[in-house]
This record gives sequence, C-alpha cells and structure tokens, in this order.
Amino acid sequence: MEPDKTQNQTLVVTGLSNREFLERHAGPGRVGLSGGVTPVDLAICRAERHLDGRKRWGTWTHAFLFEGVRADGQHWVIESDLELHRKHIRLGAQENRIAKYYDEKLYTALAVLDFGLTAAQTSGLVCAGLEFVANRERYSLRELIGTLVALRRPELRGRENVLARQRSLFCSAFVQRLFHQTDIELAPGVNDKNTTPEDIFHTPVPHVTHLLQRQIAAEKITELRTRLRRRARP
Repeated sequence: MEPDKTQNQTLVVTGLSNREFLERHAGPGRVGLSGGVTPVDLAICRAERHLDGRKRWGTWTHAFLFEGVRADGQHWVIESDLELHRKHIRLGAQENRIAKYYDEKLYTALAVLDFGLTAAQTSGLVCAGLEFVANRERYSLRELIGTLVALRRPELRGRENVLARQRSLFCSAFVQRLFHQTDIELAPGVNDKNTTPEDIFHTPVPHVTHLLQRQIAAEKITELRTRLRRRARP
C-alpha cells in the first residue's frame, strides 16, 4: 500500500498474533515500534507523558528499522538495543530476526510505519544502519537519561543531548539518525539524541501506520498510573 501523501493513516489490526502481524506488514525501510509492560517499559511510558498536553502516558518504548528478508528466508531488523544473554551482552547497533518480537507477553503493543520510500531511499537507510552495526555504535544509557531530562524541559529538546557521547545512540535516536541521513526528519525540531519512540509514532512525515495494540497493555498502564497517584496523595 502506498501512503496517502495528503494525510497520515492508522490501520488498526486485530485478531493476529505478533508473528502474523509482523510477517504481514514488515518490509525493508519500514519502522517498527514496540511497547510492553515490564518495569523499564512502564518507566519510559511514564516519562513520555510530558509529550502529551493531557499528561497521558506514552505507549511506545522501542524503535527499530526493518531490513528485509535475508538468505535464511527470515525478516531481519537493524536496531540499537541492550541484549542480555547468558555469558553474553550486546550493547548497541545490531541485527536481529523479527522472531525476537513474537513474544506477546514481552511485546504487548506493535506498530509498523510505512513511509512509501523509494528503492534508493530504502537502500540508503539499510546501508547506513549496517554501517553503524559494522562500526559497533554503542547503546547509550547515559543519553537516555539526558533525553528524560529534556522531556521535563522542552527548551532542551532541540539542543544537543545534555549527556551526549560520541558513537552512541539509543533505539529511537538510532532510527531518527538513519532517516536524518536520508534527509527525512521524523521529529522536526527535536535533536536526534533527544528523540523518543513516541515522537516517531507521531511523526508528521506522510505514512501509513499498521497498529496492533492489545488491551492488556493499556489496562496495565492505567492500573500502575492509578497506584502511583494514590501513593503521591498526602
């Protein structure tokens, strides 16, 4: 489907597993977003409330780029992430099969953004992503904290991340940087290293969003928000 260039579209998908949804909508150059209900996910969702005029919590906590189908017949993604395995840690730009996102308990919300890119634009994005992987670009927890600071102080959002480091990008900053290098601004006015997954979801760049969002995530966030408010009362 070619995105409508006059306005953005959101197509809500129901009745599919994560695997079915991703296998149906993944494609080279498309952007993936995920959300969950782990303590880290919920902390990010809460921090993103500063992006909403009504202080509603965000939904999206991670962003990645679809690379396409490889020789193994599997869809792969390029992302900057923190991967913890037994006796092995991967911290930074990396490639993974989309099978990583099949776990519906861990990834309770998924979205795929299709910008209708040309073959040349798609190739440019993927090549730039692979360059970051080859150069071992790091995942920056420090810059993530700097982004949280900027969320509380909007005047900082367009400036360099207050805790910026060289050769370091967290997930949504990584995606924003890839598109920036292709002359596409997903979050105009926001510095690459202050970009959140929620910023990417609300990008003004014309696109079609395929949305798979289950009720469990919304219910969990609402429940936690209510508990936090009760604790804050005198």
